[in-house]
Amino acid sequence: MTAAPALNDTDEKLRETLDRLCMMSERDYYDPYKVFKWPKSLPEQTFWMSPELMSVHGTDVADELGIEQLHRLSKWESINFYSLNVHGIRELLNEIIGRIHTRGFEMASEYMHHIVGEENEHMWFFATFCLKYGGKIYADKQLRWNNADQAEAANFLVFARLWIFEEIVDYFNAKMGVDQRLHETIKQVNAIHHHDESRHIAFGRQIVGHLYTKLASALPAEQLLELERHLKDYMRASVDSLASPAAYRDAGIPDPYAARRRVLESPRWQQFTTSVLRRPTDYLVKSGIFTEGAAA
Repeated sequence: MTAAPALNDTDEKLRETLDRLCMMSERDYYDPYKVFKWPKSLPEQTFWMSPELMSVHGTDVADELGIEQLHRLSKWESINFYSLNVHGIRELLNEIIGRIHTRGFEMASEYMHHIVGEENEHMWFFATFCLKYGGKIYADKQLRWNNADQAEAANFLVFARLWIFEEIVDYFNAKMGVDQRLHETIKQVNAIHHHDESRHIAFGRQIVGHLYTKLASALPAEQLLELERHLKDYMRASVDSLASPAAYRDAGIPDPYAARRRVLESPRWQQFTTSVLRRPTDYLVKSGIFTEGAAA
């Protein structure tokens, strides 16, 4: 798949990181088919998502909703969030499998096997949640993101998007996994995913930084800026996908597309987007991949 070596197999720091992550994956392995005890149903008159993480929080759209409608919206925004995970993991699996045991990824392939196994199980429990408690998985409405023509730039964009996706998801998982207002099953799904994703995020940061170091010495500044613009567009679109017209419609909100526009145009949404993207943005600026921080 790749035309040139992607990773330098003499990079001892990267090798040590991969060895440590493999060891941690083996040590922390669990059988999700036995860990999860799915109740027949979840209570409807409560929040299924931390209220502060809901798309309408702090907007005039929320002011128009009663508590019962906010509960309904939290259910469907929860189903949307887990649906986005299903689709994002499918893309991750396709891209990882397309590179495993190919030229340039020899050193990373053993850990890639762990990622494939763990992410397949993550996709299963997110899909199970959606189907058991929502009766469906929302359709994939994400934009299709083209890669650069140059092989090394294409590898960089793929792994950068996958890592950014994991960072965004983990922002939610870390908070909902310990939110005592949520049902135990919801907390468990988020807490387990957060625990596993800490390894995947560590891998993503290492490989993104490694690939960019090679690009920075090979591409002109104009092309590097184009990669930066691409990632910033991806980051904004990924956060915006959390405000779903389909979820609004299922919650009974009139004119869901107009409601979404109001949410996305609100000052609170800009602040929320900045908060969600702060950790990946800080890393991208610190590592020199972004020339400035604004991705929102």
